[in-house]
Amino acid sequence: MSCTINADDIKRVKALGCLHNKGTDLFNVRVITVNGKISTEQARVITEAAEKYGNGELVFTTRLTVEVRGVHYDNIEPFRKYIARAGLETGGTGTKVRPVVSCKGTTCQYGLYDTYELSRKIHERFYIGYGGVKLPHKFKIAAGGCPNNCVKPDLNDVGIVGQMVRAHDKELCKGCGKCQIEMNCPMKAAKVVDGRITIDESVCNNCGRCIKFCPFHVNDGAVPGFKVYIGGRWGKRTAHGQALSKIFLSEEEVLAAVEKAILLFRDRGQAGERFADTIARIGFEEADRLILSDELLQRKEEILAACLEE
Repeated sequence: MSCTINADDIKRVKALGCLHNKGTDLFNVRVITVNGKISTEQARVITEAAEKYGNGELVFTTRLTVEVRGVHYDNIEPFRKYIARAGLETGGTGTKVRPVVSCKGTTCQYGLYDTYELSRKIHERFYIGYGGVKLPHKFKIAAGGCPNNCVKPDLNDVGIVGQMVRAHDKELCKGCGKCQIEMNCPMKAAKVVDGRITIDESVCNNCGRCIKFCPFHVNDGAVPGFKVYIGGRWGKRTAHGQALSKIFLSEEEVLAAVEKAILLFRDRGQAGERFADTIARIGFEEADRLILSDELLQRKEEILAACLEE
């Protein structure tokens, strides 16, 4: 089979999440799952659509979308209409906010916050809400429930990591020979020194695994929070994101930080560069300052109205 579709039409449907199988008139069509979680009804509709319009194969992507293979160009719109009955849409391509990736922190024994709920809010506010906003390059977001980092938050443009901010009351410490906090710290950051519990802050990752193990309630008062990384990138040129200098204590603070990161990229990014390159160029300290201030939100309308250089 040879390709009879012109380049402009291939580009047009790519913007809809339909990726061309080179040398053919067939496409792999990406179905957005919001955060990697779909209902049985949605799964049934995707399966039916794959059988009706594709080759019957489903591929799960690293960004938690479902890719239906072998959809003929003429069947793209019928396919999209068919899955729309279950509230599903195609997409996930282009120089804009990409579908958010979430771990299962909502139900995981190590999860420190409701990752599915936060990622749903990110999807609605930024994947959908910023869907028409052109950026210098693609922009990926990941929501991880704990420092195990299963979804590699620090390898995304913005990555969120659940935290449990400790509040040790050393006055309650009895200096036990077998300290339960020390024994249950997976990072080996906790040690009893001179009869008091001490925490090596350079090693502790706020995983919360030691919380409430002390029979004398030394560390019962922990507060849940979020660490936000910016400027990560996976691919040909890998870059590890850096954590903002503040640990956020509410979802609204996190959502505001995500929005300011997107606005910063649109305002200061250059065409074709990833957010990691923008941060390297302007300096992490400046990026950190801007995201932790309200300057970008105050200029939101101006930033979104500006024309980006091609």
